[in-house]
Amino acid sequence: MSRAKTPPPYHHGNLREALIKAAVALIGEAGPQAFTLREAARRAGVSHNAPYRHFASKEELLAAVAAEGFERLKGSMLRAMTPAKSSRERLELCGCGYVEFALRCPHHLVVMFDLPATWSVPSNKRQPIGEDAFRVLLDCIREAQSAGDLPAGDPLPLAWAAWAMMHGIAKLATGGNLPLGARATVAFARGAAQAILRGLAGGIAPLAGKQETA
Repeated sequence: MSRAKTPPPYHHGNLREALIKAAVALIGEAGPQAFTLREAARRAGVSHNAPYRHFASKEELLAAVAAEGFERLKGSMLRAMTPAKSSRERLELCGCGYVEFALRCPHHLVVMFDLPATWSVPSNKRQPIGEDAFRVLLDCIREAQSAGDLPAGDPLPLAWAAWAMMHGIAKLATGGNLPLGARATVAFARGAAQAILRGLAGGIAPLAGKQETA
C-alpha cells in the first residue's frame, strides 16, 4: 500500500526572501509574465497558500523583486565609486557600477524595467522604487557641476542622459548583443561614460516649454 505524500509545509524560516529568490529563478527560466505564485511556492518548498502571508498577488511579488533589484543597483554603484579621486571619476565609475549590476542580476533588471507600469498592486501598498538608485547618479551629476566638470543648471536632463546611456549598454550586454565578455563590457561602459561626459560638458538643450505629465 503506497504511502500518502506529505504536503509541503505552510511555514518557512525566511519565507519572504525564499519566495523572492524562487521568483528570480523562475523569471530566468520562463520570463516575468509566465510564473505564478503557486510555482514560486513549490520552488520555495511551501504550500501554495503560504505566499499570501506576504504577497496578495504575483504582481506584489514582482514589485518586491524590483525593489530588491534597485537596492542592489544602488549598492553596486556606490561600491564602484569607492576608489574615485574626483567628481569626474565618480561619475564614470557610477556608470560602471550600473553595468556590473546588470551583468550580475539580469533577471532583476527585466523586472525593474520591462514590466508594465500599471501593475495591479493596491495603491496603499505601492512604494516609489528606484528613487534612491537614481539619486546616487543625480548626486554625482551635481558634484560634477560644482567641480566645473559639467555645466551649471538643472541636473535632471544630464542625469537622464547618463542613465539612458548606461541602461542601453546594460540591456545590450544582458541580451547577448554585445560581443564582449563581462570585464570588457565594463571597460566599454567606462569609455562610454567618458565620452558622454565630454558631450554633457557641452550642455543638454533645455526642454521646450512646460514638461507634460502622462
